[in-house]
Amino acid sequence: MHIYTHTHTHQLQNKHQKKINLINYISSPRKMKGFCGVIPAKRRRRRMKRIPVGIIDNLDASHEGIKTVELMNRRCDFSDSSDVCVSIITWNMNGQVRYEDVRKLVGKERKYELVVIGLQEVPRTNILVLLENALLDSHVLLGKAIMQSLQLYVFGLKNSEQYIRELKADKQGVGGCGGLIRRKKGGVAIRINYKAHGHNVEERNSELRHISQSLFSKSWNPYAKPPQVTVWLGDLNYRLQGINTFPARNLIHRNLHGLLTCKDQLLQEAERGQVFNGYYEGTLSFKPTYKYDVGSSEYDTSEKVRVPAWTDRILYKVEDKDNVDACLHLYESVDGIYSSDHKPVKAHLCLTLNES
Repeated sequence: MHIYTHTHTHQLQNKHQKKINLINYISSPRKMKGFCGVIPAKRRRRRMKRIPVGIIDNLDASHEGIKTVELMNRRCDFSDSSDVCVSIITWNMNGQVRYEDVRKLVGKERKYELVVIGLQEVPRTNILVLLENALLDSHVLLGKAIMQSLQLYVFGLKNSEQYIRELKADKQGVGGCGGLIRRKKGGVAIRINYKAHGHNVEERNSELRHISQSLFSKSWNPYAKPPQVTVWLGDLNYRLQGINTFPARNLIHRNLHGLLTCKDQLLQEAERGQVFNGYYEGTLSFKPTYKYDVGSSEYDTSEKVRVPAWTDRILYKVEDKDNVDACLHLYESVDGIYSSDHKPVKAHLCLTLNES
C-alpha cells in the first residue's frame, strides 16, 4: 500500500477557534476488498515527479513500520481539551444489510464532531437512507464518494454544513480496462475543507500504490499545505501467513489471538518498509474479523475453511507532531453483527491542537 502525493486538506476549527488541517478519506475493495483512507500532500518543486509519501514514506534511511499504540481510554470524554473527536467505521457488508445492524453500528456515535463510514460490497439497497435515519437526531451528511459497491460517507454534527468551504470526491478502479469492467478493486476519496466547531501480497501493494497515485491526480497541487492527520481504513485483505487454519483457530478459541499478530501480512509488509511506514494502529486485541459464516459467530465452515484474518483495519498518521496530538480511545470489532462474513471495525480518534 503506497500513498502518493496528493492535495487533501481539511481545516477544522475547534471550540476555541483553533484550526486543524485534518483528513482525506479513501475506500477500496478486493483484493483489498475495501479500503478508506486519507492521502497527505507534500510541497514539491515544480515539474517534480510525484513520489510516494503516505503509505510508503521511506525514501530516506529512516524506517518505522506500523507503530502499535495502546488505547488512552475506552471512550472519548468529549472534554474541551479535545478539538475534534472522530468516529471511524469500516465494514465489508457482503452484499447484505439490515437496518438493525446499521443502527447498532452508528447509533451510539452521536456526540462525535465527525462520523466517517467506509463500506465495501454494499448491496443495492439505498444504504445512505439507512445511515441518515440512524443518525437523524444528531448528524447530517457532509460528503460521499461512491464507486458502485464501494462507498464512503462523512457525517458532521447538525449545522456543520455551514462551515464547509470545499468538498471534492474522487474514485479510481484497478484491474482490466482501468477497472471499468469489474469494479471490485479500487478506491474512493473525499477531500473536505471544513471549518468547524495471504498471498498475492505484492499485488495488493501494487494495487494500493496505483489507487493512491491516481486519486485526485487531476487536481494535484504540489504547493498545497499537507493535512496534519492522515487516516486509512477498510478491508485491506491482508491475511495471516505461515500458519494453518486449525492452529490459528485453536489460539483464537483460547483467547490467545494476540499471538497471531506476528503472522499478520500487513504488519510484516510494514516492517519490510513496503506499506504504511510511520502509521499508527491500535492493538489488535479483538479477534480476526474474517471469515465468518453469515448469520453466526463461527468462522468459515465451507470447503475452503479459510484461515481467520484481520482483513479490516484502521490506521492513522500524524504529519505535524509538534502541533497536533492524536489520542486513540477505541479500536474494536463489532461482534454483535452477523449479516456479513466480516465484522465491522470501529475506532475513536480525538485530535488536540497544541497551544502555540
